[in-house]
Amino acid sequence: MNLTDTHCHLDYDKFDPDRGEVIQRAEAEGLVRILVPALHYQSGKEAVRLAESYPGVYTAVGFHPTDLDQFSEKTFQQVKELARHPKVVAIGEIGIDYYWVKEPEKRAFQREALKMQLAFAKEANKPVVIHMREEGDAWFGQASVDLLEILGEWHKGLRGRLAEQPGVLHSFNGNLETAQKGLAMNFYIGITGPVTYKNAEEKRNIIWQLPITKLLIETDAPFLTPVPFRGKRNEPAFVRHIADKIAEIHSKSPAEIAAQTTANAARLFAWGE
Repeated sequence: MNLTDTHCHLDYDKFDPDRGEVIQRAEAEGLVRILVPALHYQSGKEAVRLAESYPGVYTAVGFHPTDLDQFSEKTFQQVKELARHPKVVAIGEIGIDYYWVKEPEKRAFQREALKMQLAFAKEANKPVVIHMREEGDAWFGQASVDLLEILGEWHKGLRGRLAEQPGVLHSFNGNLETAQKGLAMNFYIGITGPVTYKNAEEKRNIIWQLPITKLLIETDAPFLTPVPFRGKRNEPAFVRHIADKIAEIHSKSPAEIAAQTTANAARLFAWGE
């Protein structure tokens, strides 16, 4: 069974004591690819170093919306230079976060930084890894409205492969309508550990209505640990439990979901091409 974890923060210090063993456990579970998304320039440098050190590790570079204190003309240029690396397959993690950021001027800057990074993704011809979190962790709100408007304008200007494979809505926590609007722009939907939680029936109902050809599985490790390891540090080997739950939702075998989501990731990120 081949699996892919399309979002794992392996560069975090929580993995410092045993990062090599974490990757070995992932490979033992059948993982063939792990994508490490950066949050700013320094984490991008570390993510690229990891990608150079491990054959199955690739990375995305960009500025997370809650790390824009690190964003400047200089650091953005440095990230652009990192993006030339052959193992950088996407621009991310970029997006909008109104959960942690409340101030109107900071939210406005998030939107402008997102537009700049999307423009660079178009220039670099690389897909994007999109973060979106609503105020109060709501299913729908102003963050969804603003994000869909910005992505819609960006997508109109895309051509060729990037128009067909523009990116992923990472760790999706929106409503069905938002997911459908993302799908209409050819975005993939990233599914994380909360799909396994006991109280996540509404989330599972949304996923049941989404085509498996547009799903990616992600751990977002070290966060969002799935059942049966909830409460412990998450790691890429646990992505199998997300695949198992999606298989249950869609009445497929775990092997089918593993194969389909791995193929989906390969189409989006074109590993090594």
